Amino acid sequence: MSIRLSTVALDGASFDITHRLPENPLAYVRAGEGLVGWGEALRLEASGPNRIQELAVQWRQLANSAVVDDQVNLPGTGLVAFGSIAFADTSATTSVLIVPKVLLGVRDGRAWLTTVEGHEGGTDAPAHAARKFWATDATYANNDSVTLAPGAQSAEGFKQSVTDAVAAISRGELKKVVLARDLVGELPAGFDIRASLVKLAKRFPTCWIYSVDGLFGASPELLVRVAHGQVSARVLAGTAGRGTDPEVDKAISAALAASTKNTTEHAFAVDSLVQTLKPFCEHVDADPKPFSLALPNLWHLASDVHGVLREEASVLDLAAALHPTAAVAGTPRTEAQALLGNLEPFDRGRYAGPVGWIGADGDGEWAIALRGAQIEPGSTIRAFAGCGIVEGSEPEAELAETELKFSPIREALS
Repeated sequence: MSIRLSTVALDGASFDITHRLPENPLAYVRAGEGLVGWGEALRLEASGPNRIQELAVQWRQLANSAVVDDQVNLPGTGLVAFGSIAFADTSATTSVLIVPKVLLGVRDGRAWLTTVEGHEGGTDAPAHAARKFWATDATYANNDSVTLAPGAQSAEGFKQSVTDAVAAISRGELKKVVLARDLVGELPAGFDIRASLVKLAKRFPTCWIYSVDGLFGASPELLVRVAHGQVSARVLAGTAGRGTDPEVDKAISAALAASTKNTTEHAFAVDSLVQTLKPFCEHVDADPKPFSLALPNLWHLASDVHGVLREEASVLDLAAALHPTAAVAGTPRTEAQALLGNLEPFDRGRYAGPVGWIGADGDGEWAIALRGAQIEPGSTIRAFAGCGIVEGSEPEAELAETELKFSPIREALS
């Protein structure tokens, strides 16, 4: 398997990449910068418990055989694939890496275009694709609203699962488990995902806007980033709704930071991440205490983690070690995953799995696929939202938290 690509700078280009989304885009964008792909030149797939490792091996083989003319040499230039990984080892959903036919990138005011040989114009590919792909803002129509209704897990079923999880925690079987529920809807004819992605980008500019193989959303949580030997990640665990009055909102943030339930849940997630990264890194540093991260509809407790790679490892190798984190599965990991299998009556698919991109050198950036939905075969769309259950969790409060977390995708589909 081999592939030939070229990357050229787009001199003088200055634009918000969110406005250049092609139809059915591949995308990983934050604050108007990032990567957007058009078409599919090549796809790598894997399933089962070793799916991420298998994709990492396939990617190395492809990168070693690729012929690349990269005139820009920035993170995200040259050979790049967008990826989405199934959450569970037993998931029926395939994990994928997709190399687009054409890729547009924007970083720190610089823009570039990567094209795969044989796509979009042959030897004149860069110029042809540039005229078509980035010269003007994309145009699309707004969609009819999509109504999301309970899926395989009803509200009452979710509350019972919370009760069962708290009982298991009280028996000492585990310390934390992250339970999810699902909503489903039917897409209108001619649904254009770009309208939803633009709404998410405007509403959540600090989140990672992603779109890979029908999975899309606005994730507030960075799983892992690798750039020139530096590793970084962000942990989110502990949630509260925003207040409409500034003083009330400030009080909510303070209460979240003082909450034993939320700080305990957060500490589990941070410790799990740090311990997992240590074998790969010379040292790992985490924020000494969490900070309150404000999103338009939620407060989160957040901690940033940084490390320096000890050995040759790609961002996919780290993702394989980190996934699933305590923030989306629980603690201890094995016991939490087993309990999830008993209490969640559905396959999560790619929800809460890694989503992002990787370059030929193994660097890249992956978020956790949260605050989004998966377009399934036909016209069905399925959204998920979850919350961490620890000792003292109350079913009604946890159900309310999932409603808060469904609001971004509800708004994007309205």
